[in-house]
Amino acid sequence: MNKTTLTLFLSFMVSIVSAQITGTVRDDKGETLPFVNIYLDGSTDGTTTNGAGEYELDVLSSGAGGSYTIVFQFLGYKTIREQINVQGSQHTLDVILTPETTSLDEVIVEAGVNPADRVIRATIANRKINLEKLSEYKADFYSRGLWQVKNAPEKFLGQEVGDLGGGLDSTRTGIIYLSETISEIAYQRPNNFSEKIIASKVSGDDNGFSFNSAIDANFSFYENTIDLNAQIISPIGVNAFSYYKYKLIGTFYEQGKIINKIEVTPRRANDRVFNGFVYIVEDEWQLYGVDLNTNGQAIQVPIVEQLRFKQDYKYNEEYKQWVKISQVIDFSFGLFGFKGDGRFTAGYSNYDFEPNFIKGSFTNEVLSFADEANKKDSTYWQGKRPVPLTVEESSDYLKKDSIQVIRKSQKYLDSIDTRGNAFKILDPITGYSYGNTYKRWRFSYDGILNSTGYNTVQGWNSSTGINYFTWNDDDYSKTLYAFAKASYGISDDRLRYTAGFTRQFNQKNRATLSVIGGVETKQFNPTNPITNTVNTIASLFFERNYLKIYERSFVDVAYSQEIFNGLRLWGSVSYEDRKGLENTTDQTFYPKDDIVFSSNNPRDPENLFPPDPTGVQNHSIVKTQLSARINFGQKYYNYPNAKFNISNDRYPTLFLTYEGGLASDNSRNNFTQLGIRLRQGFDIGNKGRFRYNLRGGTFLNSANGASFIDYQHFNGNQTRVTLDGSNLNRFNLLPYYERSTNKAYFEGHAEHNFKGWILGKIPGINKLNFNLVAGAHVLSTDGTTPYMEYSIGLDNIGWGKFRFLRVDYIRSTGLGSNDGAFVFGMSF
Repeated sequence: MNKTTLTLFLSFMVSIVSAQITGTVRDDKGETLPFVNIYLDGSTDGTTTNGAGEYELDVLSSGAGGSYTIVFQFLGYKTIREQINVQGSQHTLDVILTPETTSLDEVIVEAGVNPADRVIRATIANRKINLEKLSEYKADFYSRGLWQVKNAPEKFLGQEVGDLGGGLDSTRTGIIYLSETISEIAYQRPNNFSEKIIASKVSGDDNGFSFNSAIDANFSFYENTIDLNAQIISPIGVNAFSYYKYKLIGTFYEQGKIINKIEVTPRRANDRVFNGFVYIVEDEWQLYGVDLNTNGQAIQVPIVEQLRFKQDYKYNEEYKQWVKISQVIDFSFGLFGFKGDGRFTAGYSNYDFEPNFIKGSFTNEVLSFADEANKKDSTYWQGKRPVPLTVEESSDYLKKDSIQVIRKSQKYLDSIDTRGNAFKILDPITGYSYGNTYKRWRFSYDGILNSTGYNTVQGWNSSTGINYFTWNDDDYSKTLYAFAKASYGISDDRLRYTAGFTRQFNQKNRATLSVIGGVETKQFNPTNPITNTVNTIASLFFERNYLKIYERSFVDVAYSQEIFNGLRLWGSVSYEDRKGLENTTDQTFYPKDDIVFSSNNPRDPENLFPPDPTGVQNHSIVKTQLSARINFGQKYYNYPNAKFNISNDRYPTLFLTYEGGLASDNSRNNFTQLGIRLRQGFDIGNKGRFRYNLRGGTFLNSANGASFIDYQHFNGNQTRVTLDGSNLNRFNLLPYYERSTNKAYFEGHAEHNFKGWILGKIPGINKLNFNLVAGAHVLSTDGTTPYMEYSIGLDNIGWGKFRFLRVDYIRSTGLGSNDGAFVFGMSF
């Protein structure tokens, strides 16, 4: 029997033993009902209607036909069972569902007791029992994600938006993301999860891998909180009565069991809560379904307007438990002229609540892909997809699959490049790029506008450069970036230049090699705590030149790689010839008689005529550095061509650093420094998020001195303004180089963002949706009094969707006097 004959024979056999039931589900007004659960009575086989109310259900059949009972279940509607006989391979069954009629006849009434409260209290009392029943399982999982925009702008921040991959029609409306996955999942409470994606499909990319994942859809309302950026209180959480009011709408029967329909409303506006309905099984005190809403204010993601959760549960006879069989998350969003909505649909089937997990059943690999997962054809999806596509979704697949061939062609890519490569009149100062997408390279020129600034060493200065970038394929797994830059200061009349390249070899361990050399100015603190913009404004308007720099001629070679999951190493070696720099100008817009510019010596800035006005004795040195980052318990997504690490709040991240200077032409500048840092952030239930950053270190041969450039510097702030949002790596009132040291040191930062837990309960203030933030910072260096700061502030300040401002009041001790000030900044 040849291959063709075998294929025909198998197709014939399948047509004999299988049949498909299709149809549409509507309500009593003729409107289609999306995401109705449909399954064979007494089995785990099922499907869901799509967004247009259509469904497809595959069943086994003999040539003589078969008799089946089909169950249609939808929250808020009466569950119906249809007995049908299937003849042949196709059968059509259209169904009308009527709204569920609730009654209060079966309600147990206790004097003075809200009947809804009685049900909720019993459900909360059984919450841990139900969590334990669902604490571990295996299941089959299906997901579909869809994003669509409406009336998208043609330009965003001056750049053309285009048609977003072919998703927009002539009205600038359409689907911009559509993807499906079929996978096998395993779960063990509280934190063990694994998913193997068997099939993955992305509209418009036949080589793409979906970013839908089961772990991101793993929401259980039996938990006290639901993590949606903020911790949202579950209506059946242990503290739920402090956040919700309940009303029993009525009861109805499902499979002989009483189902309580309870309306959930928040006690306070803008709290971290839901509103909507929960359905609870009487006596068993388990969820039958949820239909709950929240919004962007509650979860503090301003781009989100509305967010709706809908979960349906089915009674599992084998395990005597109501289990989740479907979940739909609907959302709407809007920002900068972009408005739209989307939906993530999830289906669960073939549960195994006795998986017999052993010690090695779970690893840190949370997500993996089967071989050829992204190569399944339409026939495979037609047979495996539990939720049929809508007409709009089918059209999107067909349209984008057909145009992707065109859009990857040289002719099309060249036409797009022709538009993008067009030269504009302002490009000499704003920048210009020229690329060939088909051949995978791009050349760009940096304009001088964004780099122009002022400091007292160089005067007015600016830089420009040319860049070259190339990549090997669509996933950018291998890249090469090369550059050459030049900068010029008018006052010091000095042209400086740098050049180099960076090569990334893959996206698995992200092995990266870089080589850079040239002449440049550099801040004494290598973390660059003073931005060019802030220093320019402070110098020209307030006669405060905080920026302190030196010059180095250098060659630097660096390499980094993830050695194994959780451990990444960085290593570098450089030769540096360092020179001190003096002020060359005192230009300012508003000169003041009582204020003069400080010197460029960070060790003695207030001395206008110090013995050493530069802070540096000219010297050369070879520097080496080796750093390790250890992420304990690091989880990751393992894609075929890439590895994506995901954060894990349970464990801190540890950094170990060695830094050495040797072969200096002045032996006093040789040094060895060892450092350690520990940082972590985690939620404390619904009470907010706590973060800390601890760092310590020592110089092994500090008696030799070391150059001030190589001292350990700490991020201070003298401007009362912060723009980087780095509140755990900075002292807000400490002068920039006040405690720089070549001896032992300890630095600690801690902050707690209450995320509305306090302010959300205060009438009136809760409408502002601000967050209360408290922090503490300490710095101890050998031979000095410890420096400390304490702060209290407000975060999430702004208007509408733009909430990125923050204000703190800070008190400091340890510099001889107690100081206090307000600091204004940004928080992203």
